[in-house]
Amino acid sequence: MKRVAIIGPVFLMIISAAAVAAGFQLLLIPNQLLSSGVSGVAMVIGYLSEWNIGWLYFALNVPILLWGYRILGKRFIVLSIVTVLSVAFFLQVIPVIKMTDDRLLASVFGGVLVGLGTTVTLRYGGSSGGFDIIASIISRYRDLPIGLLTVLLNTFVVAILGYLKNDWNAALYSMLSIYLTGKIIDAVYTPHHKITAFIVTNHTQELASKLLKLPRGVTIIKTRGAFTSEERDMLMTVTTRYELAELRKTIIEIDSKAFVNIVQTIDVIGEFRRR
Repeated sequence: MKRVAIIGPVFLMIISAAAVAAGFQLLLIPNQLLSSGVSGVAMVIGYLSEWNIGWLYFALNVPILLWGYRILGKRFIVLSIVTVLSVAFFLQVIPVIKMTDDRLLASVFGGVLVGLGTTVTLRYGGSSGGFDIIASIISRYRDLPIGLLTVLLNTFVVAILGYLKNDWNAALYSMLSIYLTGKIIDAVYTPHHKITAFIVTNHTQELASKLLKLPRGVTIIKTRGAFTSEERDMLMTVTTRYELAELRKTIIEIDSKAFVNIVQTIDVIGEFRRR
């Protein structure tokens, strides 16, 4: 059953990787623009050295994925590895074709295409590697917002492109592309990096025990239905968006009839397990 359960997400990681690679090869790279994260670093190095951007993207992601393996969860990193390998592969298969000479169009549609591909990977429990993983790891050791860290890292990379190539138009168009990628992810996936799940279930102890192994703290709240007057337990847990797919999978496996309400969490005051 576990093997079957992972086949679907792996297939989606590969499809989304193809979309990301297409955005790179058809829109961003031909116009010397950047994407967000480690792919942007690979592009800067590739533009300056003429090295293969696909292999640079893979090489730069390897140490980050190894770093995150024990910290962010094995399933998340394994699916991220599948995505990174697939993006690197498709960057070798899809030729660089300049679909448009208009940098504005390239930045807009390139950002949207990369954003859609990245959203699918996040929605089903993985990522395309890079700065999201770095920022998430740092935030677990320091009380810093992931969004701010990601923006700062991306801004630094774009500034390097503008300075070294003396092409600030490309840098500004790249910022537009990165912004649109982020907006797509926020609109389709979730704009908050922490979420709170309220789970009404008849399998309290089994589900609570499983959630504690994720590991996440769980609060059990006694509830009573207004219509049936039936008493049931409600579990409340706070987690990150990177662990949302794993949480959803765990709940369905234990109690497919559970009622789950997932809400956005702006901040957490008090005890919150970061690692």
